[in-house]
Amino acid sequence: MRRLVTPPIACVVPSEIDPPVFDAFGWCASDWLEWRTPAESSREGDPFDDATPLDGSDPHRMVFVFHAGAPCDFLPRELARLHAIGLGLEDEEALAPWGIDAATDELYAHRVPPRDAMWLAADNLNALFWGLHDWAHFHNHGPFDQRAWTELQCDASALAWLWLNREEVGLKANVWERVRGEASAVSRRRFEEEGLSSEAAELGVLEAERVKALVGG
Repeated sequence: MRRLVTPPIACVVPSEIDPPVFDAFGWCASDWLEWRTPAESSREGDPFDDATPLDGSDPHRMVFVFHAGAPCDFLPRELARLHAIGLGLEDEEALAPWGIDAATDELYAHRVPPRDAMWLAADNLNALFWGLHDWAHFHNHGPFDQRAWTELQCDASALAWLWLNREEVGLKANVWERVRGEASAVSRRRFEEEGLSSEAAELGVLEAERVKALVGG
């Protein structure tokens, strides 16, 4: 089990957007995320795949596994072993992959810090990015009326946390840059789908130096 540092990320969404993007930004200060890959169980080399492209499709082999005895009976659940392969999981339960929005709402409603509830299983870079993206969702509540803006905040957080943890993850700078470019393309499509100008809307938020600055360069 590795611990990734996930410090609070400043809000990159303009405050004048109406209706507001968040009603409880940073309701719980993020600090760290426990992350596990099959390598830590098999000890047969690191199977972490950093070549998986990020295209906005649902991530494979990613799931948030509940800690034993965690106070989260209010969340939708499935058997973790159905989604996390090679970790030796048996009867452990995990957040149902379709339950990310429910978790965002219910963790906030019950005031349960996400790290007290679950850890992340992910064996490829696409899955790790979306796991970090969802981790940002869990700490920043909003009505989700402004999808492109909400997701942009989570994209920026995930990229910043990946950069900060690049040595722990084993992520080369050029691979991070590739993922940043792919995340930017996904974000642009969201704004276009909502009839917004992506060039004006993103305000350069996902530019490399601006993302790095969110975690001190």
